[in-house]
Amino acid sequence: MAYFLGIDLGTSAVKCILVDEAGSVKASYSVEYPLLQPQPGWAEQQPEAWWDGTTACIRTLLDKAGIGGADIAGIGLSGQMHGSVFLDAELQVVRPALLWCDQRTAAECDWIEQAVGREELGRLTGNQALTGFTAPKVVWLRNHEPANYERTAHLMLPKDYVRLKLTGALGMDLADASGTLLLDVANRRWSPEVLERLNIPQEWLPPLYESNAVAGHVLAEAAGLTGLQPGTPVVAGGGDQACGAVGVGVVTSGIASVALGTSGVVFVHDDTYQADPECRLHSFCHGVPGMWHRMGVMLAAGGSFQWWKNHFAFEELQEAQADGRDVYEHLTSLASKAPLGSEGLLFLPYLTGERTPHPDPKARGGFIGLNLRHTKAHLTRAVLEGITFGLRDSLELVKASGIEIKELRVNGGGARSLFWRQMIADIFGYPVVTVNSTDGPAYGAAIMAASGVLQKDIPSLCEDWIRVVDRVEPNPAHQERYEAYYSIYRTLYGTLRDTFHQLSDLVQEG
Repeated sequence: MAYFLGIDLGTSAVKCILVDEAGSVKASYSVEYPLLQPQPGWAEQQPEAWWDGTTACIRTLLDKAGIGGADIAGIGLSGQMHGSVFLDAELQVVRPALLWCDQRTAAECDWIEQAVGREELGRLTGNQALTGFTAPKVVWLRNHEPANYERTAHLMLPKDYVRLKLTGALGMDLADASGTLLLDVANRRWSPEVLERLNIPQEWLPPLYESNAVAGHVLAEAAGLTGLQPGTPVVAGGGDQACGAVGVGVVTSGIASVALGTSGVVFVHDDTYQADPECRLHSFCHGVPGMWHRMGVMLAAGGSFQWWKNHFAFEELQEAQADGRDVYEHLTSLASKAPLGSEGLLFLPYLTGERTPHPDPKARGGFIGLNLRHTKAHLTRAVLEGITFGLRDSLELVKASGIEIKELRVNGGGARSLFWRQMIADIFGYPVVTVNSTDGPAYGAAIMAASGVLQKDIPSLCEDWIRVVDRVEPNPAHQERYEAYYSIYRTLYGTLRDTFHQLSDLVQEG
């Protein structure tokens, strides 16, 4: 039997899965690597660490599954978006990559919007300049590390560096390229106008592919490191959000996905290109050839819950170690003991700034409404409710754009919790479903590989491979009560914005 290898290059680890021709996952494996934070608000990684992690992950996965490299019919890649990989003329790494969550480029974003014009930038790229995107990182390199800028000859995204090491071929898919702020998203090409105004050489940019297009074949050297067969086709793949959406079947109109990873994303399929005039939602090419998507992004969704776990869940960590359960199960069980609304306690999840609907790197988190009655259960529930309220902000923008939604497909680590899925249904007001594929972006990458090798379109493969396994309906009584809390939540950012900025500026002043 032939298998398809899906590789997802995440922020903390690379995950590899093997999927057979019927869409069943045979095996999976992950390898972690470090995140570098040389200054507050900075986030970097060594591209070489991605490659070392990927080779170890593939080799171990094949051994674990008892599969030979010759059994792999095709490979697809997914990865963290926006990260800037700077390579010299010999394809050597110039410096550590600046990641999607790096916040150092606020001044560069302001300059970009002045150089291009805010409205013109939105017209040309479908997006506004945000600190997470790639173009501001290029400008930052020019402004702050001119020697490294002079060395640079190629600009890549994280997963595309891994594909380069696998195949020796330069390339980038349209979905991931949409997040560079250098793509003419409507016409699916690099934007000569933006490149000229930002003075970024077009020759730095790789060829563009649809996500299921074969973009290279495994080199003999890479085969020796991984156990793969030389010549195995590797498709372009996509950014983690496009791949994650494909992995849960969000490839037609009427279905939205809610991704509960480190960041949180509300993602909707679009048959036509329709940019948000105010660029509050991202308008990107989809991983489905010829299609687009819109999405809103919360920077610290699961990241907020992880922060709470890391610093305030010592008892729950001990209990989890004792009984072999996941610590997040203990925390959601604890949260369920507090009443809906956490007795008037609200949590703002802006722990790393925010993107949608408040593109503000100086936004900060907080608990609002604390009193002596509140316990750890209340605070834990408030964290989950605050994350969900923040994600609903993106859903409201999607609804206002005229896109009809019938159901939400939840994926990511948070999707394992029935308690949280019910909360999402109650706060969003839509049925929430989960599907049989739980490997998210890696599964979507495998679908893209199968599509390219088998010459079968992605929606048809999703229909064959993906099925709904659980459905949660909104509770009308809960929904009504959450509306009142959400209406208050929506006022908090505007009320506290100046305070956030004053505090951030004080920290910057030292």
